[in-house]
Amino acid sequence: MRLLISNDDGIYAKGVRALANTMAEAGHDVNVVCPDRERSATGHGLTLHQPIRAEIVESVFHPNIKAWACDGTPSDCVKLALWALLDSPPELVLAGINQGANLGTEILYSGTVSAAMEGLIEGIPSIAFSLTSYSSSNFEVAADFAKLLVEQLTKKAKLDSILLNVNIPAVESSEIKGVKFTRQGVRRYVDVFDKRVDPRGKTYYWLTGEVLEDVEPPVNYNLPENIPIDVSIIQDNYISITPLHYNLTYADGFKQLAQSELQFKSNI
Repeated sequence: MRLLISNDDGIYAKGVRALANTMAEAGHDVNVVCPDRERSATGHGLTLHQPIRAEIVESVFHPNIKAWACDGTPSDCVKLALWALLDSPPELVLAGINQGANLGTEILYSGTVSAAMEGLIEGIPSIAFSLTSYSSSNFEVAADFAKLLVEQLTKKAKLDSILLNVNIPAVESSEIKGVKFTRQGVRRYVDVFDKRVDPRGKTYYWLTGEVLEDVEPPVNYNLPENIPIDVSIIQDNYISITPLHYNLTYADGFKQLAQSELQFKSNI
């Protein structure tokens, strides 16, 4: 299978090496295009007002992998790969394996999820993989699951216009209880700006935040009942798979608007 792999942790991150090498060793045709440095929490930003450069990277990945380092965002990387670098389009876009979870509302900021979303926007089914730890360097369990998931999807499923957001607990494979399909939860943060002064006496601020609470999202009547939320099942050592899409239209909002009796002038 032709795979395009990107990330937001940078071309030299252990997570993307584990993912790409595992896929190449499984016999897939793998191309890698990643930022040349960490670009976490860049969301779906694109570079519009300066050129984008990409250089071939050698001796980092499996010898059968062709890889580029791009000085743009994760979304830039995927867009550049699809429109300029690759000879033929991939059948699947993979992003990750991210260092740290992408759960609940974190997906709105995630460069990893945005890289996968860029593939979806171009009509290619995509998967974002994240290891739910900022310190663990053991990506092998997550990489092995990624290989299994791609194999299963290739044989049994037809994915059209879908992005799968996959979060894998940072535990040994024997400790993982299973896999669950989930819905996006809500993760609230305490956003604290640490006020500092630089050597020249200028004030600057450093954003530091930590999870305050994980809460149940608003009821979505368009979803089947009893689907667990992603932020909850991870705590019980289940792998979470959440289907996502770029269409953010809130269907239940139409009912709320109809009931609000808003009135506007006819010439608006």
